[in-house]
Amino acid sequence: MINFKAGNITSKTLIILLAIFLALSFLPDNAFAQKLPPLSVSKENSAPAKQEVALDDPLGRSTPQGTLLGFIRDVDREDYERAAEYLDTRQPPKRAQQLASQLSSVLNHGLSGYLPKLSNKPEGNLEDGLRPNQEKIGVVKTFSGNYDIILERVQRGDDPPVWLFSANTLKFVPEMYRDLGHDRVKQYIPKALRSYKLFEYPAWRWVGLVLVIPLSFLIAWFITRVLFASFRFAFRGRTVTTQNKELIHSIKGPIRILALSLGFYGASFFSYSLLARLFWLRVGETLLIVGLTWLCLRLIDPVVEKLLILRQPGVSSGKIAIARLLRKIIKVFVIITGAIFIFYVAGINLTAVATGLGIGGIAVAFAAQKTLENLFGGVMLIWDQPVRVGDFCRAGDYQGTVEDIGLRSTRLRTLSRTVVSIPNGQLATMSLENYNMRDKNLFRHNIQLRYETSSDQLQFLIAGIRRLLYEHPKVETSGARVRFTGFKNSGLELEIFAYILEAEHPVFLAIQEDLLLRFMNLVEQSGTSFSFPSQTTYIARDVGLNKEKTGKAVEKVDTWRKQGVLPFPDYTPDDIAEFENKLVYPESGSVFHKKA
Repeated sequence: MINFKAGNITSKTLIILLAIFLALSFLPDNAFAQKLPPLSVSKENSAPAKQEVALDDPLGRSTPQGTLLGFIRDVDREDYERAAEYLDTRQPPKRAQQLASQLSSVLNHGLSGYLPKLSNKPEGNLEDGLRPNQEKIGVVKTFSGNYDIILERVQRGDDPPVWLFSANTLKFVPEMYRDLGHDRVKQYIPKALRSYKLFEYPAWRWVGLVLVIPLSFLIAWFITRVLFASFRFAFRGRTVTTQNKELIHSIKGPIRILALSLGFYGASFFSYSLLARLFWLRVGETLLIVGLTWLCLRLIDPVVEKLLILRQPGVSSGKIAIARLLRKIIKVFVIITGAIFIFYVAGINLTAVATGLGIGGIAVAFAAQKTLENLFGGVMLIWDQPVRVGDFCRAGDYQGTVEDIGLRSTRLRTLSRTVVSIPNGQLATMSLENYNMRDKNLFRHNIQLRYETSSDQLQFLIAGIRRLLYEHPKVETSGARVRFTGFKNSGLELEIFAYILEAEHPVFLAIQEDLLLRFMNLVEQSGTSFSFPSQTTYIARDVGLNKEKTGKAVEKVDTWRKQGVLPFPDYTPDDIAEFENKLVYPESGSVFHKKA
């Protein structure tokens, strides 16, 4: 028993009605047109009226497509008297009507060709290799051979030129009719259904129309049941995740629409009438495009999440935004592609559509210039990753922690605890300084000593600071240096330059503090002191320099000089290797000191 849910029935019904509506609306204008009454004009306006009639034949025979569809429309209504007017024949009316009946049977049973591509221009298709006044509809295949069905553009008297079934084609119609056989189907149709007409069409054709839809539903239900039963059989014994179950459930609707399109395709091949064949072919093609478009839309979300999200742990909000944007772009592209295919099937001029879309796209691009600039700037920031969420950085005049990278702007939490939103278009052109990406911290300080400091004291202090830097386990030995850089206004200046082997800023501050305190101890041991700014005037009882410590420093340097081990301009590599990393850090007594 067929058990479609109410919601699914509603959606499928709407889709089918849409497909039928599109099939009806995409048929050329003359397909279901009624015979127009002749225009009555006054003598004053007779010339313009004549030209207007010349541009549009009342029977729709101004184009090859209009002639074919008008003919099969009238024979479907069994109006052979009017159908005979589409034939280029001078036979008596009854013979012409009989010929129209035979031609309709030949077209219904033997014509092969893609009828929607028949030209709908008054001049026809001039690139088909035929004469300019001829148009080929298709080929009728019989036991005795193949026959081309040709239309010719004919002008009789002062009437406008019209397209008619050529006299040469009509000459072979009786022979084709005998080879293909008579209308055997009509023999099994009850007389009441053949004689009764509704909206000028026999009742049996309406019955067939009503039966095709439920039969197509039945075919679709059977195909989907077999397909999903095969899927369950193929994955028996395997664990199916919740996401896979949701994916399977989501594609059931599109699969049923695709299966339903096959049913309508079957109806087009088994249609008794050429017009019905064309109608159901259009419905089937429309449903096929809608089903494929719907299926692609359902598969986009899981595919994008699988490629961009599930494979990367700890995905940032920026990449999630990119994934969402990518999904939307692909969905819009799929919908536009589906619409283009529907237009193509309908025979609409795609060049004009593309031109309109191009002009509209340019207008939208100009109107949304800033939005697109920020959008592409956000994409560049997310993929290049100069900064990431959680990084502390400097962007222009702003400094703070990145809280979010969106598609329009990036938010920074400043040191003042305020939030600054910077448009991505501007951020992409700024020089970004990312503090989190450094592998070590720079330690660089200049200290100034009093001018009373002797050269031996200065050498003692420099040697002590160098040894301290070499001994410290958190200082990079290869780049560390201490130099006497000059005489400043306030005193003698020493430059201390080194890299601290720690990337985290709070840890670096702790190491820097430790080094600065040790430098103070070394300055005190050398017997000198830090200089005061020259602008400061102070009055105090100056105790002078410590003569005992000064003497010891001078004696130590003199001993180095006599022994030939004066560490200038630097310690020897052997000395550096001897006391490298010998200093205890953190120093003894610190809560972080590890006792042996």
